[in-house]
Amino acid sequence: MRTPAIDIRGVTRTFGHGRTSVTAVDNVTFQINRGEVVALLGHNGAGKSTLLDMVMGLSDPTDGSIEVLGQRPGAVPGTVGAMLQSGGLLPDLTVKATAQMTAAILGDCLPVDDVLHRSGCTDFVNRRVGKCSGGQIQRLRFALALLPDPEILLLDEPTAGMDAEARRSFWTAMRREATEGRAIVFATHYLHEVDDAADRVILLQRGRIVTDMPVARLASKTKRHVTGVWQGTAEDAAHLVQSLGIPPEDLVIIDGRMRLTAPDGDAAVRTLLNMAAASRLEVRVPSVEDLFFQCGEHGDASEEFDAFARHAATANDAPATLIEE
Repeated sequence: MRTPAIDIRGVTRTFGHGRTSVTAVDNVTFQINRGEVVALLGHNGAGKSTLLDMVMGLSDPTDGSIEVLGQRPGAVPGTVGAMLQSGGLLPDLTVKATAQMTAAILGDCLPVDDVLHRSGCTDFVNRRVGKCSGGQIQRLRFALALLPDPEILLLDEPTAGMDAEARRSFWTAMRREATEGRAIVFATHYLHEVDDAADRVILLQRGRIVTDMPVARLASKTKRHVTGVWQGTAEDAAHLVQSLGIPPEDLVIIDGRMRLTAPDGDAAVRTLLNMAAASRLEVRVPSVEDLFFQCGEHGDASEEFDAFARHAATANDAPATLIEE
């Protein structure tokens, strides 16, 4: 078997001593393979930055072990490229000069012009950094992360400041890097990007992993939300609940609008169409964003998706009866 790109085993990181100590990362274990795109999620203070610092070799775990490509973090320069929001860039240098200076410091690097092209910087290489937009700065940071031709990319809010078109271009580039065998770990607050770009989600809360699974499995485990215009009667609603074998509270009808939560969205749609009880039907799979806020509200994911789907479907609704007469 190939060595994992990142191998984290029983890692704990505490700060301070005695009663004043704080545990930022608490007994975390996971592996990330080459070619994998992994979203690392968590509220502020969940332990994401501390974990990434340890992977980069900027700090050591209090307990447990971390290996990067089979070595201790930082043992082989250039194996990890980091695109961080912090860290100053010289405002009076041009974009190209910044990349050239960084390449000279690093030594063995990819050709600067190639990297600027791959990162989408070609159109503004002669612009001074201080005159660049937020999205352009992010693309420059991406270029600097690619310069040493790393096998692992760590990205912190990589598309912050980018418009929609720039985000699409960025994630297309990320997919291309992953197909070349790079492991990519990214943190983002644009949670729809997780659905679109990630192979896997790792959700941290209070330093612990509460969810670690492929995005495809997340979708397969969650219940579907079916919405539409209700045209049936109270008897139709009771029949629908019985036919689908769902709790009555999973069907909410208010002012002629219906929302149904069911494990099989296709079966629910077929039943509704056969009954002629609803029209303008839409089926939605709960997103990673639903999961993120569900875990943030309830503190863990121990009951995982059974409870999650119902809460996600009704969290923003006022109390309602099955049918509003």
